[in-house]
Amino acid sequence: MPLVALTGGIASGKSTIARRLAEHGAVVVDADALVRELQQPGTPVLAAIEREFGEGVVRADGALDRAALGGVVFGDPERLARLNAIVHPAVKDESQRRFRAAFDADPGAVVVYDVPLLAEARGSGEWDVVVVAHAPAEQRARRLVTERGLTEAEADARIARQASDEERLAFADIVVDTSGTLDETLERADALWRDLARA
Repeated sequence: MPLVALTGGIASGKSTIARRLAEHGAVVVDADALVRELQQPGTPVLAAIEREFGEGVVRADGALDRAALGGVVFGDPERLARLNAIVHPAVKDESQRRFRAAFDADPGAVVVYDVPLLAEARGSGEWDVVVVAHAPAEQRARRLVTERGLTEAEADARIARQASDEERLAFADIVVDTSGTLDETLERADALWRDLARA
């Protein structure tokens, strides 16, 4: 059964779609959750981050100080590339291990990789289907302001740091329009499940 990449820009409704697919029985592997797991105290990834960026990016309790790390790499493409060179291979290895485990447990499973930065990483090729959750950037900015409490400038900056809608849509096999109501998005997620379950 299919290995599906589900992506979308910030505030696109991607997580809503992922949750709905999980309710239907999809095995959802969350890339952001994997990153957090792989950066826990005592992990090789966190040790490598500390070696690369110094003790200042680790809190007194041994946990990663995400704000401090963000301050180190933000606006510095070279440092960001060094961070990505540590994190991305580990995430790829662990995600693929989980895909294999899911298909070993149920060869008929629908496995969905919830991955926000697919377009930014230029990821393609291994997926049977790429699904893009899509709402216009202006609408996503409004959601960030009204639902997450960001200022308009902060919302615009977050969106600007990600791939453009055009770049993301260029990867899509299926586009799920998330510009409507929550109920409409859930209905489209239900229709997506029916399509994926038949694949």
